[in-house]
Amino acid sequence: MPLTATTAGRPPASGLAPDAGGRRLPRTLHPVAWWIWALALATAVSRTNNPLLLFLVLAVLGYVITVRRTEAPWARGFKYYLWLALTVVAIRVVFRAVFATGITPRDHFVFALPHIPTPDWYAGIQLGGPVSLEALLSAATDGLRLACMLCCIGAANTLANPKRALRILPGALYELGVAVTVSISVAPQLVQSVQRVHRARRLRAGRAKGLRALRGVIVPVLEDALERSLRLAAAMDSRGYGRAGTATPRSRRTTGALMLLGMCGLCAGAYGLLDATAPALLGFPALAAGTLLCVAGLRIGGRRVTRTTYRPDPWRAAEWAVAGCGVVSAAVLFGNAGFNAAELNPSFHPLGWPTLPLIPAAAILLAGAAGFLAPPPGRPVRPALPAQRTEEHT
Repeated sequence: MPLTATTAGRPPASGLAPDAGGRRLPRTLHPVAWWIWALALATAVSRTNNPLLLFLVLAVLGYVITVRRTEAPWARGFKYYLWLALTVVAIRVVFRAVFATGITPRDHFVFALPHIPTPDWYAGIQLGGPVSLEALLSAATDGLRLACMLCCIGAANTLANPKRALRILPGALYELGVAVTVSISVAPQLVQSVQRVHRARRLRAGRAKGLRALRGVIVPVLEDALERSLRLAAAMDSRGYGRAGTATPRSRRTTGALMLLGMCGLCAGAYGLLDATAPALLGFPALAAGTLLCVAGLRIGGRRVTRTTYRPDPWRAAEWAVAGCGVVSAAVLFGNAGFNAAELNPSFHPLGWPTLPLIPAAAILLAGAAGFLAPPPGRPVRPALPAQRTEEHT
């Protein structure tokens, strides 16, 4: 009888769940848990403009991604989100320098750009002129906040499996979910294609760099993208994607009417909650009615899509812990309990070093607890060598 890892007395790896045959399979965290965690952390980032807290958020994201990302293609693109974040900060600083607002005698002068006179109808906008250190720092922190929010979305795309997230959507949103999943997976696959073509060029002793190498890279990448699109279309057609199934024209019209009325109710309810002068019926009653209509529309529309679920993703204590870490962080920063709200948005007039509020910093560090609360990703299993297989059978 051959010996396996379990029968040989070796302990199973943590984060693995047994299947029906007694083997150990990797257990990945529920994708919705990662998205809740990332969106809650992005919500917390939108509350602050403190550069110390923003850098702390980036450190938390880097730690969690380092210890919990898998070897999947979509898990390798976070560095490109970092480059995008750096580009956002640079663009924000450049725009603040070009569209200068002038400086006061208390500001620290850095440099001056040539002033471009503007017509009368363009009054209030100044192109060029003196630029102060306070203006550049303020623009950099504004850009850093947006960059952190982009990195939070990038962390969710890196940690969550988009294909598994598609299976959780209601049947009525199946087509929309497929479109979103394909669009999200385009960037990682494109990066993978570029890396593969670059390795092939190096094996063929390709020495060209820069713009000269662009022609030799872009054509194979576009060809690979076209072939992948054709394979995807063939696979979707073979699985009956886009077919109406048992849905009747009456059920489709009913679904459309319920969804349209539900969205109108949600919009009216949101307006009633934001406007204090609106009638009382435009608040929670309209919001609740819109929610019920949308749920009914999704329920009826989901009947036309019949799907089977193989090995569904469980929602266990680890999912609750990861999602709760992000939600608690956002709630603490929005609650303003135990700290001064001005510490979240320090002013650079006069110029000074921002303070680090302890309670918001602890809340952000709590979000980093997802790095060890989530189950570790399963490592790729390498095939055993022939000599090892012979020893196992003896």
